[in-house]
Amino acid sequence: MLEFIDTHAHLYDEAFAGEEDSAIERSIGAGVGKIIFPDIDSLTRESMFSIAERHQGVVFPCLGLHPTSVGANWEEELEKVHGSLSRKIWAIGEIGMDCYWSKEFVKEQETVMKEQLVMADRMSLPVIIHSRESTELIIRILKDCRHLSLRGVFHAYSGSMETFRELQKLGDWYIGIGGVLTYKKASIAETVKHIPLERILLETDSPYLTPVPYRGKRNESGYIPHIATRLAELTGKEIGEIAAVTTENAQKLFSI
Repeated sequence: MLEFIDTHAHLYDEAFAGEEDSAIERSIGAGVGKIIFPDIDSLTRESMFSIAERHQGVVFPCLGLHPTSVGANWEEELEKVHGSLSRKIWAIGEIGMDCYWSKEFVKEQETVMKEQLVMADRMSLPVIIHSRESTELIIRILKDCRHLSLRGVFHAYSGSMETFRELQKLGDWYIGIGGVLTYKKASIAETVKHIPLERILLETDSPYLTPVPYRGKRNESGYIPHIATRLAELTGKEIGEIAAVTTENAQKLFSI
């Protein structure tokens, strides 16, 4: 069986309530033997760590404050992130900027992102970047943080080839490719043909962004092979090469 890694899954989400363990077992059965859990905020953090504790060697938790969780109590939430730094984590994330849902706390989002980038640099950890309608903002932030040694992944990448090239000048960046790749008219389907496979990670973002043929249903880590198959079709590569290289990329970035 081919070996895959899901580098972005929220199996601790309420959509999986009571089914977290079975979803992980199904993923293992599908060849997805390792799963990265990005953090969101204090509301789900303990659930995330609890599941990771039950599935050591399979689930790898991260720590961070998601941009959409940056609100009026952002300082309190950020302090809770600092309070959990003693726990075993594999990345700082999911962090970043989101100007889609609201721009009310955009300045605070920037402050929080920068502080967490510093955190990642001090701990020599990769970062998981969330970027939605905020590419120019994030590029500016990364330029401001040139003095840091940054590496990580741009989750659910939907940018252009030009943006990809710009990012490579600002750190050691991979891109996360998920279920959107299987959708009709998805712009990333053309862009991904030109991005080196050595810069690509596979992800589901479960329970969201479910790939064809399950679109409309809850996403699971076990659906990674469908994303890999579509990537193979688009790039003209063998599925075995897709599995081997993306798995090696994930192992290298997250040290798993």
